[in-house]
Amino acid sequence: MEVQIRPALEHEIDTLVEFEQGIVAAERPFDNTLKEGEIHYYDLLELIQSPTAEVLVAVIGDELVGSGYAKIVSAKAYQKYELYAHLGFMYVSPEYRGQGINKLILEALLRWARDRNITEVRLEVYDQNESAKKAYSKAGFKPNLLEMRMEL
Repeated sequence: MEVQIRPALEHEIDTLVEFEQGIVAAERPFDNTLKEGEIHYYDLLELIQSPTAEVLVAVIGDELVGSGYAKIVSAKAYQKYELYAHLGFMYVSPEYRGQGINKLILEALLRWARDRNITEVRLEVYDQNESAKKAYSKAGFKPNLLEMRMEL
């Protein structure tokens, strides 16, 4: 099984939206604030077209099996770096999980950020998503801030 990591193409948007809905479905158990029905986290076409973002896909044969993006974001005025790369849209089709595909996408996104002289990379993960936290910790990420909420 040879996995190719490459930039996403605009004509692949339908599959990318399916991936996004897979992410939403996986995250619903962790977040009771999400609206019912179809929701969208990302403007995928804007990300694909953006000069400050990179949307990557993992491909096996002709089949898209995973995705992720990095987007350069301005840091807060009080942070010691000016820009950082925010990672998101990390998805691997269920039948291909556990085969290192997410790691390949992550490594390619980190290379993309380094090539742009970005020295800080951030992502968000639900605190209860133990498998994702474990994978990102293994890749070198460290917990930073836990957002807490209360429903009134």
